[in-house]
Amino acid sequence: MAVERIVIENCAIATVDGGDTEYASGHIVVAGNRIESVGAGRAPDDLENVVRRIDGTGHLATPGLINTHHHFYQWITRGLATDHNLFNWLVALYPTWARIDEKMAYSAAQGSLAMMARGGVTTAMDHHYVYPRGSGDLSGAIIRAARETGVRFTLARGSMDRGKSDGGLPPDFAVETLDGALAATEATIDEHHDASFDAMTQIAVAPCSPFSVSTELLRQGAELARRKGVRLHTHGSETVEEEQFCKELFGMGPTDYFESTGWLGEDVWMAHCVHMNDSDIAAFARTKTGVAHCPSSNARLAAGIARVPDMLAAGVPVGLGVDGTASNESGELHTELRNALLINRLGAHREAALNARQALRLGTYGGAQVLGRASQIGSLEPGKLADLVLWKLDTLAHASIADPVTALVFGAAAPVTLSLVNGRPVVEDGRLLHVDEDAIARSTREEAQRLAGIAGRD
Repeated sequence: MAVERIVIENCAIATVDGGDTEYASGHIVVAGNRIESVGAGRAPDDLENVVRRIDGTGHLATPGLINTHHHFYQWITRGLATDHNLFNWLVALYPTWARIDEKMAYSAAQGSLAMMARGGVTTAMDHHYVYPRGSGDLSGAIIRAARETGVRFTLARGSMDRGKSDGGLPPDFAVETLDGALAATEATIDEHHDASFDAMTQIAVAPCSPFSVSTELLRQGAELARRKGVRLHTHGSETVEEEQFCKELFGMGPTDYFESTGWLGEDVWMAHCVHMNDSDIAAFARTKTGVAHCPSSNARLAAGIARVPDMLAAGVPVGLGVDGTASNESGELHTELRNALLINRLGAHREAALNARQALRLGTYGGAQVLGRASQIGSLEPGKLADLVLWKLDTLAHASIADPVTALVFGAAAPVTLSLVNGRPVVEDGRLLHVDEDAIARSTREEAQRLAGIAGRD
């Protein structure tokens, strides 16, 4: 059977390839689930089996956005504890989060995924670490929501084994045992991880943070991930308090602690990494440990500003993350493109700390790097998977900005005319094709109310 082709032409193109190749007016040919060609001008007229030809006039084509850190379940606890720092925010919300069940997790995942997908995300990631006893198949529910939405997905199967009685923050009934967490994580990998080139679902091993997991869970989690050939993810160096906690409990800072447990390496990425000194950055660069930069959440929780320009200069792989929507109520990744650029310019003489094209790279190729998929996604190049977005830039919001990449990053959120994942349309004219976002809005509202009611009775 002949492969079907989709042709997009007459659009500006930012490929985000190794040379940052761009075309003021060019074409993209998609054959099946792969990018067949990218170039200047119109596509050849004699292409066979073209099932769709799209006029991209007034648009910019980019790789699909890649989210590298999120907590989907938080969608149903948005707008709470809005004036808290990280520790107080966790203390305020853990008792509520500890009451989630399978239906809530599914609905919250639907909301999180829908918001990202309609805003240009083609690869999503969820770090889910709250598994209350008797709550059902939370991992399966989250993966099902991602498949229904149509996005590429990594579930970082999280865990916690340090409850409140052991000096941790979460309630005891919301944590797992060491053996239970490892066994459940391995079972999730065995059931759901796909290692193929065009995989739509992958699993990572992801103990939550130094505050909520034992040293042994970190150490054995790293061993499990490497035995299974999957990636590792956790939170790192998010606050000053975390550094103090690690020094008091382990006699060393977070980076040295992570390295002592096997948690630095090219198969590891960590969220936040706000409080990193020169030695920490050098260790990440030496080991090619990745970073998920979450500027909006870091600002919302007053955690600080990550040294992203210094990390990039040192060779650290950096992507962008939404983080949970209880600390980033908008829940979409375009905000992170813009805020990564703006926040990293704060301070005297930092006007060139990041530019628009670096921000776009963070949200695309950088994300592919930290998820271990840079050979497959993250740039528009022949042979790569057809994950791409066509942004409409000829409306009032952007029409007077001459440079399309500047318009996309500095400007208001651009409408998505078309989003392809694996060569399959997921969004057209700003609407999701495979799920009903109005029904999702109703469901998430109901589940948020149900969770609030349960938590209020306890």
